[in-house]
Amino acid sequence: MAYHDLEWGVAVHDDRALFEMLVLEGAQAGLSWITILRRRENYRQAFAGFDPAVVARYDERRIRRLLGDPGIVRNRAKVEATVANAKVTLAIQEECGSLAQLLWGFVDGQPIVNHRRRQSDVPAESERSRRMSRELRRRGMSFVGPTICYAFMQAVGMVNDHVTACFRWQQVQHGRAESSSCGS
Repeated sequence: MAYHDLEWGVAVHDDRALFEMLVLEGAQAGLSWITILRRRENYRQAFAGFDPAVVARYDERRIRRLLGDPGIVRNRAKVEATVANAKVTLAIQEECGSLAQLLWGFVDGQPIVNHRRRQSDVPAESERSRRMSRELRRRGMSFVGPTICYAFMQAVGMVNDHVTACFRWQQVQHGRAESSSCGS
């Protein structure tokens, strides 16, 4: 409840926080979100506060240590994807100026405000999340399928999918960012 009430759907423009949410959403694949939230602080410790410049330098020895860490999901593909995605994040920052510029470009720099009446009306993916997924995969990221990208977009406020009766629906509507055409 605290995650929903304080964080979910709030616009995030900070690259490190965006990288964190990409990692956590990817780690969640096949698991419940609460499983990941309970391990969030462990992930922050294991992955250097989600500093992509540090994570990109993780070597095989470091990956083996992480696979022995009970505080994170010990899935080799997910851990290796985090390191690879950090490298891609650095390349995106170099090309686009920031990860935020690329990602927020998929929503033209401002949140999409949906008017869903019931949770069952919320889709698992969208055309924009499919485009984001294709672009991130084209650049070499993994664990960024269209469903993961849509959950990410909801989490970081690119899409407001709070139902209209929820007190947060009105509160999270104003998270604008500069528009970008970098790959989106």
